[in-house]
Amino acid sequence: MAEHGTSGYGTLPAWHAARYQRALDRPARPGAFTRFAARVEAATPAHRDRAVDALRALAILGVVLGHWLVTAFTATGPDGMRVASPLRTMPELTPVSWLFQTLAVFFLVGGYGAAKGLRPGGSRRRWAGRRLARLARPVPFLLLAWVPLTAALAWAGLDGDTLRRMVKLVLSPLWFLAVYGVLVAATPLVAAAWRRVGVWLPVAAVAATAALDLARFGLGGPEWIGWPTVLTGWLVPFSLGVAWADGAFRGRRAAVGLLAGGTVATAALVLGAGYPAAMVGVPGAPVSNLNPPTLAAVAFGLAQTGAALLLRGPLTRWTCRPRAWAAVATANLAAMTIFLWHQSGMMLVTAAAFLVTGPLAGLHTSPDGLEWVPLRLVWLPAFALVLAGLCLLPRLTRTILSQTSGRVRTSHRRVPR
Repeated sequence: MAEHGTSGYGTLPAWHAARYQRALDRPARPGAFTRFAARVEAATPAHRDRAVDALRALAILGVVLGHWLVTAFTATGPDGMRVASPLRTMPELTPVSWLFQTLAVFFLVGGYGAAKGLRPGGSRRRWAGRRLARLARPVPFLLLAWVPLTAALAWAGLDGDTLRRMVKLVLSPLWFLAVYGVLVAATPLVAAAWRRVGVWLPVAAVAATAALDLARFGLGGPEWIGWPTVLTGWLVPFSLGVAWADGAFRGRRAAVGLLAGGTVATAALVLGAGYPAAMVGVPGAPVSNLNPPTLAAVAFGLAQTGAALLLRGPLTRWTCRPRAWAAVATANLAAMTIFLWHQSGMMLVTAAAFLVTGPLAGLHTSPDGLEWVPLRLVWLPAFALVLAGLCLLPRLTRTILSQTSGRVRTSHRRVPR
């Protein structure tokens, strides 16, 4: 009978105990992601504000999960679907919109990053051109991809109304890109205004938003009168981001004040002035807090700004971990692509499953009961997987084109004269 070891290994045979000990003594080989994280860590400048990148990643994650959770398609027949929202049938889920409506945080860090990128004496036109070119880079792929996709879905049997609803949702992130681009291009003006008037800049933007809401809701003005708030409303967190880059908010007092004041103001506007409690658009609701932004959305954004500033310290410590920082840095590299393509990921899964199998629970069923929520959560990994593939598509296309053009140039050089 084989000898058994007893020192720390119970009744393992001696040969097995020795093998186990050698395995423990062998230095661990880092996995692929650990090696990748180490390279990212080594390539990161010491002055990089990692908390800002973490906030941007969290803002993108909030927008993506928010849309995937509160936007549903329900079957209306064998070849059609309509848009629905669990927030309309289950108002008790309204706090979900408070958690995942993170656009103010994105504008905050956008203002911070744009202001940090300004260089004294540099060409403002060239600077703005480079920034806007980076923002717009994923747009052509989105537009070009959905031309054949729409044709394919129509050929497969989806009716015209369903296709129009889907394409509208797919293209809806472009409004954000347009507003964000305008504010980024205006960063030199915003920074100059901050240095001249200070806190009165965001105060004026809040006042302008309040005046437009008063004209729209209080005085019975036309609906279109509220649309300038897409600039005045989002200028508030953007200008606070510019102020942050200029050295404001060094202590916790201002952050706590923004969080508390924004929370109280939002509650007062919802409970006392009749603004919707949901911070996202709800199909069929008479008023949306986002389309265009209302004073309640601006107040909510002030609370989010305060919370983001208070999270800077914890996020800085968290991103000192190489693996956490690698995940954040990767998300930031693809932030705009993820934002523009996330609706497409959900739409493709929804349409393909409907055409192949018919209505599926949590994907095409009406969100009219709490049992819908766990069923919906099951589909999120599928949305994420397709989104990951779509995000890689532009890079793969550029690689194929570059390799093809390289072979063409090589073949031309080999042609005998």
